[in-house]
Amino acid sequence: MIYERIVRPLLFALDPETAHHFALAFLRAAGPLLPKATEKTSPMSVFGLNFGHRIGLAAGLDKNGVALPAWEALGFSFVEIGTVTAQAQPGNPRPRIFRYPKEHALINRLGFNNDGAEVIANRLAELRDRGGWPGIPVGINIGKSRVTPIERAVEDFLFSFRKLRAQADYVALNVSSPNTPGLRELQGGQRLDELLRAINTERGDMPLLVKIAPDLEPAALGELISVCESNNISAIIATNTTLDHSAIAHDEEGGLSGAPLQKKSTAIIRQIANKTKIPIIGSGGIFDAVSAREKIEAGAKLLQVYTGFIYRGPKVIRELASL
Repeated sequence: MIYERIVRPLLFALDPETAHHFALAFLRAAGPLLPKATEKTSPMSVFGLNFGHRIGLAAGLDKNGVALPAWEALGFSFVEIGTVTAQAQPGNPRPRIFRYPKEHALINRLGFNNDGAEVIANRLAELRDRGGWPGIPVGINIGKSRVTPIERAVEDFLFSFRKLRAQADYVALNVSSPNTPGLRELQGGQRLDELLRAINTERGDMPLLVKIAPDLEPAALGELISVCESNNISAIIATNTTLDHSAIAHDEEGGLSGAPLQKKSTAIIRQIANKTKIPIIGSGGIFDAVSAREKIEAGAKLLQVYTGFIYRGPKVIRELASL
């Protein structure tokens, strides 16, 4: 109630990206002082990792891994940082985040702004050495550097994987952001197979996940699932943001997230579950127990929130943790 009545109006009075940085700075400073959440309301094991409940933080909110203790203290059962790229990059020009409160939605065209794999790997190692590492699984989401041509994408991903794997409980490959030119080509069967085979040569027992778009046609989705199966992918994250902006009256370029994505992402989850036994992490339009149960009933084992957390704050974690 405090968040929705006081904190959110204050944050929403600011430019979206300014509010994002302000909130993240606060959580970075406060995180080490907050008590760790220890309650395990619905413990489960998925792809070899243990989770206290289903609800995790999606990639994109803590791109550089600066506030890990805070996410555990807020009640998340796992956190995914990133997207991290091999090279540090500023992302696209501002403004690049847009709120649509009436539709409970966001559009972003950030473009993988992050500090780069080496800097982030060192930051995470220092946190671990200081004893500040959280007691929840930490996933690291990696993507292609913008300046890297698609023909060298495998090399780019491998650089990030090698730098970051020691600090990750799982690694997620982001081949589906709409804000890096050409990236979604990596969802195609041949390119995806090449990428996964290369990572598999160095993967060992690391859980490896693939994050996909909600805009895939059935044939393309079927091909993607087959490639994931043949490469022993640990889970599929469904889904990233959408390029379908039909629910937004005043449009901006970028990926749409939030309530308008709910049904579209659920439909993809259902299609995946009907084709494979690979575990699914559901993401897209999760705001309450109804939208969360929809994802679970469609076949998702775990759930990730992002826009729902921006609009509803920590309350949404508590509401969903018992599902």
